[in-house]
Amino acid sequence: MIQKIVFVLGLAAAASGFASPPIALALGLVFGLTFAHPFDQGAKKLSRYLLQASVVGLGFGMNLHDVIRAGRSGFVYTFLSISLTMIVGLALGGLLQVERISSFLISTGTAICGGSAIAAVGPIIHASDEQMAIALGTLFVLNSVALLIFPAIGATLKLTQTQFGLWAALAIHDTSSVVGAGAKYGAIALAVGTTVKLARALWIVPVAVATAVVKHAKAKIQWPWFIALFCLAAVCNTYLPAGLPAYGFLAKIARIGLTATLYLIGSGISIATLKQVGHRPLLQGVVLWLLISVGSLWLIREGWIAL
Repeated sequence: MIQKIVFVLGLAAAASGFASPPIALALGLVFGLTFAHPFDQGAKKLSRYLLQASVVGLGFGMNLHDVIRAGRSGFVYTFLSISLTMIVGLALGGLLQVERISSFLISTGTAICGGSAIAAVGPIIHASDEQMAIALGTLFVLNSVALLIFPAIGATLKLTQTQFGLWAALAIHDTSSVVGAGAKYGAIALAVGTTVKLARALWIVPVAVATAVVKHAKAKIQWPWFIALFCLAAVCNTYLPAGLPAYGFLAKIARIGLTATLYLIGSGISIATLKQVGHRPLLQGVVLWLLISVGSLWLIREGWIAL
């Protein structure tokens, strides 16, 4: 009963509209590392649907022309970074002697969009529950770290909001953490980070198809329909100005929903999860993440990557 009360109170605080994304994540982490989760599976399912609904809601605060421009500008960077991340990640996995399926899942999640990519390719390569948990646990830990430290790094280096949004989209795994970090840094960073990350998430489909072809698998591919709904919401905001008061309210609710999502994600990280991950997959994830983070930051500051 105590665990249930504390969990509900933490969720209520995260969804109150007063908690910032990093605070919500920190509250979730404290709960997950202190208590046995009373609603573990339910919280994971809720976080997935709440994330998708919140991303759609954010579309009501976006201009369609900005969305298209960001997606088009980031196409080449996305293709190159996904390809490079996959190659380097698999090489690191081999060097560190990480089990092949876990290594592939970690590389794919890092390259595209974290848990969503892992959930899409896992069934195709017949990943076990343990292998899925190892990959998801690794990326969840790194997402938590990124959300907490990226805004501070950006401020220290005096990155513009556009630069920060682009860096977050390229270097942070999950959409929820990209949005959380962007919201902490500023409105422009939020818009850039969200649009570039969603354009990146579309690569789930070709990567899943290519994996199925290589593995000769017939598994059902999970299409990221929520991205299309995000674009539809942006269409409404751009071309149907009569609904602007409602759009602003929906976008505000979406930001609160994303903050609550981060609490749910943080609450799922426990001591048992950290032990289950093990040092080799975690080391692969950390080294790959550092390479991508530092490399993309350097390229952005030098002007090689820009919107």
